[in-house]
Amino acid sequence: MDQVLKPRALSFGSHIALVSPASSARATAIHRGLRELRRLGFQPDWRRKAERPEGYFAGSERGRSEEILAALRGPQIRGVFCIRGGYGSAYLVESLRELRGVRPKILMGYSDITCLQLALWRTFHWVTFYGPMVAAGFSDGARRPGGYDPVSLGKALSSHREGWDIPLRGRTLARGSAAGTLLGGCLTLIQDSIGTDWELDTRDSILLLEDCAIQPYQLDRMLVHLLQAGKFDGVRGVVFGEFPDSGGGKGSRVTVMEVCRRLIGSLGIPVVYGAPVGHARRAMLTIPLGVRARLVARGPGRLEILEPAVSA
Repeated sequence: MDQVLKPRALSFGSHIALVSPASSARATAIHRGLRELRRLGFQPDWRRKAERPEGYFAGSERGRSEEILAALRGPQIRGVFCIRGGYGSAYLVESLRELRGVRPKILMGYSDITCLQLALWRTFHWVTFYGPMVAAGFSDGARRPGGYDPVSLGKALSSHREGWDIPLRGRTLARGSAAGTLLGGCLTLIQDSIGTDWELDTRDSILLLEDCAIQPYQLDRMLVHLLQAGKFDGVRGVVFGEFPDSGGGKGSRVTVMEVCRRLIGSLGIPVVYGAPVGHARRAMLTIPLGVRARLVARGPGRLEILEPAVSA
């Protein structure tokens, strides 16, 4: 395996670049997120764009690409936080090849940002962070519904120590314990990556899968596709998210949890369902992607992070 590249830790006063690689967000939500980042002691850099949104994109493909490349290259920038997901990050993955030789920076986001995280992992083995965004997490505050968990955020982005835990606050579907490289993200984007240069190699991983607004039969189809594509071959354990707004519909008694239990809980590996990661109603956790971790599937479950996610 190639050397894993870790970004420098954040500290009080660190400069944070805010980027919109996908869809745009409401200015009110952005300003709430800015206030929260300043309260945490960071110096966020956000400049209202001169170009207007284009349809469901925050700006032109060229503008969005130049923005994220400039942020990830910026000498004073320690972290690059995405403002919102939505749709559009897939257009930018080819341009990330231009970052060869650039020292990694913290890149954080979830949902559509999975495209960028997959590309940076497959191309450079950068550690990235699946966590709150400016207008979707920080904007709702610490420990609040739809907000973020400050403990996992602080440990993921700033701690040089190994051996810290992330309580998953979920439900064990299959008991056990296993160690592997923590990888994953939004299920839809992981499925969409199959057949591309960014397709995730899931062998020897603790695989994180989350999404929202998916009917049980749709989740069934997606998981069967991943099974048939060999994406669970060699997986050491699985953590599922909350899957909000994913009811069975009128007259259906099937739940997404039951689909996960039937298809994945029978694989003989530890499985935890319902962790507040990415799309979540509870305060979302910050999960470092690309580090070694141990999944302990008992009760609500926990992740033991076996190495620091950042360097000094």
